Amino acid sequence: MSPELISILVLVVVFVIATTRSVNMGALAFAAAFAVGGLVADLDADGIFAGFPGDLFVVLVGVTYLFAIARANGTTDWLVHAAVRLVRGRVALIPWVMFALTGTLTAIGAVSPAAVAIVAPIALSFAARYGISPLLMGAMVVHGAQAGGFSPISIYGSIVNGIVEREKLPGNEVVLFLASLAANLVIAAVVFVVCGGLKLWARGAVTDSDSAGDGPTPAAPAAGSRAAGAARVGAAAPGTAQLRTHPAPAAPTRSPEEARLTPARTATLTSLLALVVAVLVFDLDAGLTAITLAVILSTAWPEDSRRAVGEIAWPTVLLICGVLTYVGVLDEMGTITWAGEGVGGIGVPLLAAVLLCYIGALVSAFASSVGIMGALIPLVVPFLERGEIGAIGMIAALAVSATVVDVSPFSTNGALVLAAAPDVDRERFFRQLMVYGGIVVAVVPAAAWLVMVVPGWG
Repeated sequence: MSPELISILVLVVVFVIATTRSVNMGALAFAAAFAVGGLVADLDADGIFAGFPGDLFVVLVGVTYLFAIARANGTTDWLVHAAVRLVRGRVALIPWVMFALTGTLTAIGAVSPAAVAIVAPIALSFAARYGISPLLMGAMVVHGAQAGGFSPISIYGSIVNGIVEREKLPGNEVVLFLASLAANLVIAAVVFVVCGGLKLWARGAVTDSDSAGDGPTPAAPAAGSRAAGAARVGAAAPGTAQLRTHPAPAAPTRSPEEARLTPARTATLTSLLALVVAVLVFDLDAGLTAITLAVILSTAWPEDSRRAVGEIAWPTVLLICGVLTYVGVLDEMGTITWAGEGVGGIGVPLLAAVLLCYIGALVSAFASSVGIMGALIPLVVPFLERGEIGAIGMIAALAVSATVVDVSPFSTNGALVLAAAPDVDRERFFRQLMVYGGIVVAVVPAAAWLVMVVPGWG
């Protein structure tokens, strides 16, 4: 059995054990990376840790720390109520506002994870307060980021168009952008309907007295900490928060003291604005910037920071970093390239095209979307040059397939959504994101291939 096949089978075993035994998948993945990297790939510790996502670790810790402080001092509550006033109480509009906001940020040049890191904590806080499905809100944020992600001036768009130009393939920047925009808009509309969006419309306008629980948000239970039997039936243990997909019970109207801007809230709002400016204007790292701002706020108001440190999503950090470290071992071993080249050698161009879309989606659910596109686009060059498949449609299909799956909890965007959600059964939410990501991986590549490749665009 080849080393590449062994590494894939071990990954399957990790998934099975984590699902059936409720063991933190990240811890299992670290152990698998050690075993496969050392025994099969003959990697030393440095080689194994080469795939550790240090930048994502800092982003997850920094952003969740900053927004935990914002929750502790009431800033997110203030923002949620400001958003309700902005849409005149129509809660059903808020998911679309978040979709448009993240789409605008990525379209004008924000990196997709940076836009999600900025918007997701506010969006998920709103969802928790008003009884909106966190899966709906998280999906709207991520798909919004990807909807704008391939504009001609965006990061993703610039990189993919640059790869196309370097490979001397015919390209169309506008078609690439519109294909991603249309695909994510359609998916967002479906998710909105399936996850209770129509019921939100039926609720009409709300007031502050309709909100679900004022005051500090309770810390969410850690992933992997629940009993295996309860996890299998999706039930929460007594005293933990359930995912809410229906209107939550009404709570008392907020007092003037809760609604006003205190010095701590003003400083936190200023920090959030500084995070946006630092990331979008000065191109600073979102994680390092967030953790620096969190430290400043903690120094000024230490009472809030004591609670906030405990709300950093450490189990999520372990899960994501462990899985991505193992994926790094796969990349170091050449497993990803091995799979892609095997598909690229198939003699039926249309079949090879759909399989490459699926490989792009599956790998991107665990690794860098841009990285996998950079690896797969060169593999399709031979039959694109022969004119057997339209180049513009194939590139668009690969781009869509490799990015819409970022709702997976193992991708950067999905991990940020998972970490940002307050007042949820976090293990159950993780499973929901994983199932939803699996559905997207199963359906979208085939749909993109059917719409963009089969007709022969370009």
